[in-house]
Amino acid sequence: MENFEFSTELLTGLPEELGLECLSRLPCTAHRLASRVCHRWRDLLQSPDFYYHRKKLGYTQKVACLVLNFNAGTVNGPKKPGVSPNYGIAVFDSVSQRWDRLPVYGYPNGLPLFCQLASCEGKLVVMGGWDPVSYDPVTDVFIYDFMTQQWRQGKDMPSKRSFFAIGACLGRVFIAGGHDENKNALRSAWVYDLRKDEWSQLGEMSEERDECEGVVIEEDEFWVVSGYRTESQGQFDGSADVYGLKSGQWRRVEGVWEPGRCPRTCVGMGKDGKLVNWAELSPAVRVGACGISLGGRVLVTGSGYQGGPHGYYMVEMKEGQHSKLEKLNVPDEFSVFVQSGCYAEI
Repeated sequence: MENFEFSTELLTGLPEELGLECLSRLPCTAHRLASRVCHRWRDLLQSPDFYYHRKKLGYTQKVACLVLNFNAGTVNGPKKPGVSPNYGIAVFDSVSQRWDRLPVYGYPNGLPLFCQLASCEGKLVVMGGWDPVSYDPVTDVFIYDFMTQQWRQGKDMPSKRSFFAIGACLGRVFIAGGHDENKNALRSAWVYDLRKDEWSQLGEMSEERDECEGVVIEEDEFWVVSGYRTESQGQFDGSADVYGLKSGQWRRVEGVWEPGRCPRTCVGMGKDGKLVNWAELSPAVRVGACGISLGGRVLVTGSGYQGGPHGYYMVEMKEGQHSKLEKLNVPDEFSVFVQSGCYAEI
């Protein structure tokens, strides 16, 4: 908090340090109301420095943000044939076991199909995908602030691309790979700065990677896992390209993924520092698996077989092993296939 300047007392009669400690302990759900107390509280609560101060003290919490088709029917209920997909974002708090649905911004017919999610500094970023009516790829970027509970539009992506890898860290969102409007696989990469609302191009990866998956590790590296080249349609590679967030350089790593297997939504990092395929945790999630790390536990979703009921589970990850999947009771509205997701630390 060294960069934040104080002009008046945060809490009357208390030293600055104690006032800051008191406000740091406010739950995120109270920030919007607290920001109306005075201009000073509002400026403090909305400051990135305050966010990182809370994070350093351990007062932030991780929630899962999931893209769901809310017209898909329930797990055991009927589907809705002939109804256009209507994608939205569900937020799951594993501590309170609460489920919420975020309002959709900018799209009257639901979120773009196959849009990507990333989060940093208490904000959720939605970008890319296909227009839900025309199925044309879009370059839109929308940002949801959990503190103000409001959306804003960010600067458009530099170009149209689909099925790209995405990851976020320290106020920046990284994207790489995917394919362009002509289905040509890409090796280019970009980074979006949330504070500056600017895009910058990164160096190119070692090869084209369509339908790759992105993972950020320890605020140090952005991994772009597997994918395939234009001429190798569907033949997923076992390698990864890794971008050093401090060095600004790419390096290639071989043999980190099962060749031929799609990595979409099912790549994670275990406690032992090795990549994890969430679909291999249990036969109950072998199809359509999606994993969201929430600290020491992971929310894992998937089905036991193609077209089967979709289940939600919590699993505790330990070094070199994991505990059994603990099935969650999920409201019917949210008991559908998860297209993509990420965690948000708020």
